Amino acid sequence: MILHRSATTMLPLYKLSSSPPKLFSQFRYSYSVLSNSSSSFRISLLWLSHPRRFGTVTTAAYRKEGGDTFFTEESVSWTSLGVSDKVSQALYNAGLGQPSLVQAASIPSILSGKDVVVAAETGSGKTHSFLVPLIDKLCNEQNDSANIAPSDQGVSQPRKISLVLCPNVTLSEQVVRMADGLCDEKGKPLLSVVSLCGRQGWPVNEPDIIVSTPAALLNNIDPKNFRRSDFIRSVKYVVFDEADMLLSGGYQNKVIRLIHMLRFDEKLLSRSNEQNLPESETSSHFSSEDEDNLQDEDLSEEEGDAVENDDLDEELEAGHVKSTDWRRVRKVYKRSKQYIFVAATLPVNGKRTAGAVLKKMFPEANWVSGNYLHCHNPRLKQRWIEVTFDTQVDELIKAVKHGFESRSVSGQCRTMVFANTVEAVESVAKILMRGGIECYHYHKDCSLEDRAKTLTDFQEKGGILVCTDAAARGIDIPNVSHVIQADFATSAVDFIHRVGRTARAGQYGLVTSMYTESNQDLVAAVRRAGELSQPVETAFSRKRSFRNKLKKRALQRITDSRADEERVLA
Repeated sequence: MILHRSATTMLPLYKLSSSPPKLFSQFRYSYSVLSNSSSSFRISLLWLSHPRRFGTVTTAAYRKEGGDTFFTEESVSWTSLGVSDKVSQALYNAGLGQPSLVQAASIPSILSGKDVVVAAETGSGKTHSFLVPLIDKLCNEQNDSANIAPSDQGVSQPRKISLVLCPNVTLSEQVVRMADGLCDEKGKPLLSVVSLCGRQGWPVNEPDIIVSTPAALLNNIDPKNFRRSDFIRSVKYVVFDEADMLLSGGYQNKVIRLIHMLRFDEKLLSRSNEQNLPESETSSHFSSEDEDNLQDEDLSEEEGDAVENDDLDEELEAGHVKSTDWRRVRKVYKRSKQYIFVAATLPVNGKRTAGAVLKKMFPEANWVSGNYLHCHNPRLKQRWIEVTFDTQVDELIKAVKHGFESRSVSGQCRTMVFANTVEAVESVAKILMRGGIECYHYHKDCSLEDRAKTLTDFQEKGGILVCTDAAARGIDIPNVSHVIQADFATSAVDFIHRVGRTARAGQYGLVTSMYTESNQDLVAAVRRAGELSQPVETAFSRKRSFRNKLKKRALQRITDSRADEERVLA
């Protein structure tokens, strides 16, 4: 069921193998095998018309037993979830007549103003889960501002905006498109939404929603202290899309810095309200030295205990507060911003995993979990094919050919073929081309312009997309009917995101996973978890990698064998 639950119930994700199997790495020398192959055939691309504190609430209110696994019951509407008539009508106009189960569980929590963590399976409607309530909030606030009495119109009202952080430009632009898709009766977007990424400068006109990557945002506010203070103060809603990625790896320090800035501003505003000081006198200004101090903070360290300091009170009254004083501001303060974290995979085991960081920094957040988080999707059919060096080319061709029997509801064929490296993607693409199969390729070495054009062509024309995991996370490509793993995924997270490219938004899909002898135990564990309706990661040890677990099994077999030999000799 979908429910609000404690973060401590989330299961950890582990790396399935320490070294990625390079199934197609040798193909740069093997293209000629297709020249005499009877499997050669050509696929013509077809045009496609555009488609379309922890609570205890469960999906019992939204879904009947044995009912739809994506949409709510017909009796549940957008307005019944608390969405205004204006936004509800925009959703209907966009073809979104019925909320999904995840949306029904998330929207009321976000509208309540609480911090929310949405951890739900891929293709469950998470983007609209946060866009709809935020757009609704901002529209209502604009209406309230417009209805201010004439006698109060001279009073300057603080501007409220929403900030959405995404790990890359592609996801940022996708969020903007989805927000722009909600329009009024005249076809005009309900709110002004801009993407702040790459070479784009700071928007001239003040937008209602800014969608950006952490690096781009910091680059735009770092050099301009006054812009930074005004911007930080105006941000009232913050969304972290693909939160598990943003809170790990190279993104983590930047994101934690931004969270510290936002929280520091909340603390200053809270104290100024207690002292009845104007907001303009408590703007938070940071120096580059202060930024370094924030960046060096231990990510899992709790902020210091409450400290009452008369000197700090005097500084606040005088309007002089340095960012190094952020530790001295009381830990208990009145909240003025809302934080929303969204992810399809959210590991919590370990002090520095994304889930653990969220539990530490936002202990009062509501967690909304999808019914099939980390689990097998019942709308997804899986095929498992063991291959060797001699058979892998023919099996790949057969798998692609088989995909034409699994067309989407639109009648189009869209197949995504995943490989683990850029070199493997290029090798697979050349193999398919030599076999008469036209295809696109998508990986990090392609320019942003080429990647954007590739995704557009793939969505509009259909066909075959050969890609790395760069296309596995967050990108919403409707009506993908078939996913092929030419190289088996190297981690549970990658596996979940790959298979999540199909069977999205209540549709059905097919996944064909090709694996070698070296992957046998790994595949058996994944299949067993699916058969038992368990999360993928429960097949693996919580204390060691899957590779180490296999080593332990092998040592046990050797020990047993030696014991048998000794008994025979005795």
